[in-house]
Amino acid sequence: MPQQIFRLILIAVGSLSVALGVIGIFVPLMPTTVFLLLAAACYARSSERFYRKLVESRWLGSYIRSSREGRGMSRGHKIWTLTLLWVGIGASAILSVEAWWIRGILLAIAVAVTVHVARIKVAVPEPVPSPDVPR
Repeated sequence: MPQQIFRLILIAVGSLSVALGVIGIFVPLMPTTVFLLLAAACYARSSERFYRKLVESRWLGSYIRSSREGRGMSRGHKIWTLTLLWVGIGASAILSVEAWWIRGILLAIAVAVTVHVARIKVAVPEPVPSPDVPR
């Protein structure tokens, strides 16, 4: 496969992964970080400009940097993630599903994701150095 075609495929897969990652921010069962890490990997091999824009992005870059550096999730992100998860699954189970066994599957998924998120290390914010004040 010619290098240019491979590069275009990587950019397309990276762009699709960014879109899925953004959707994952709002849809409880869809992962965000996994898709953004895939996008970063694709962009790193195909386009330095796209990679830099993604990693330095105000909204998406923190997911990638935190994961890459092993810092974990902030307590606020954990709370937000679990709140959206339980609201989404709860609404689906109550409003959309009549079969008890499907409700059970949804509950099991919510519990499994909750356990997974709870086991992720809580990110400790780095202290901001105070400016030197002349005395």
